Amino acid sequence: MNPLPAIAAIPEHAARIAVIAFHAFTQLVRMKVFYFLAFFALILIASNFFNLPQHEGPEAAGVDVLRAIKSWSLGAMTLFSVVLSIVSTALLLPKDVEDRTLYTILAKPVPRLDYLAGKLLGVLLLVFVSLAMMDALMTGILHIRTNMVLADQMTFAEARGWPAEEMEALKTDILAQGPTASLQGAVLSVFLRATIIASLALLISTFSTSTLFTTIIAFLIYFIGHFQADARAAFLSQEAGMSDGILAKSVTLVVALVLPDFQLFNVIDAVIEGQVMPLVLLGKLTLIGLFYVVFYIIASWLIFAKKEF
Repeated sequence: MNPLPAIAAIPEHAARIAVIAFHAFTQLVRMKVFYFLAFFALILIASNFFNLPQHEGPEAAGVDVLRAIKSWSLGAMTLFSVVLSIVSTALLLPKDVEDRTLYTILAKPVPRLDYLAGKLLGVLLLVFVSLAMMDALMTGILHIRTNMVLADQMTFAEARGWPAEEMEALKTDILAQGPTASLQGAVLSVFLRATIIASLALLISTFSTSTLFTTIIAFLIYFIGHFQADARAAFLSQEAGMSDGILAKSVTLVVALVLPDFQLFNVIDAVIEGQVMPLVLLGKLTLIGLFYVVFYIIASWLIFAKKEF
């Protein structure tokens, strides 16, 4: 079998997916609800630039101010990305059916896998652009506040005659709480989690007849995914004495393959405390995200291919 025709068709598929993705992206941008969500997230992050009440007092002095900025900002990014990923994906297929756009696209003909991949890519592009804007705002605010905190703390230390070694240690501690590569890794983990939940919502929307149903189920699975590790550990401990735990391990393996463990992506707390995120961990999260995206989009295609349009 000559593989050249299949290889030559790859650019054609890529171009088709890109067109569908751009159309989905512009379609979602026009929905004003997402402007409201983006505005809310940007205001939440920008509020950290000002001396709000929670930033006052000795308990919020020094590096605690920087930790608060990162905590509020990454929390806003997580909330926004999850809501945007689920709601936007849940809206796309029903809207195309309602507007009869889906029938026009599939009649060209466009492979259904290309259609689904393009729609998902459009959602992820919107999430990526939104997170990039919020990340730039957070990084700028954090850079300014880090310099302010550093200047204040250095002045405080000099006034009290601290030794040079202690002042250098203080400076290192403060800079570790500012913009770092690990902080960008935390933002990337937020995006990876959003890609998984978006692809999961796409799978649900292929057999769901209601946008509301897709949204509710996706949110339920998202929250369940945060307790999967605890439930798995409890289940394995109860079944450990039965058949050497083989059945229990098989069940938990299947559940882990189908339902993602979102607890793995909770690396934000460590970054907020100033810890360094290992590249190995970031690579692991990336591979996990790619696995679930490919798994869910193939499952979506298998279901979507059987539908009559």
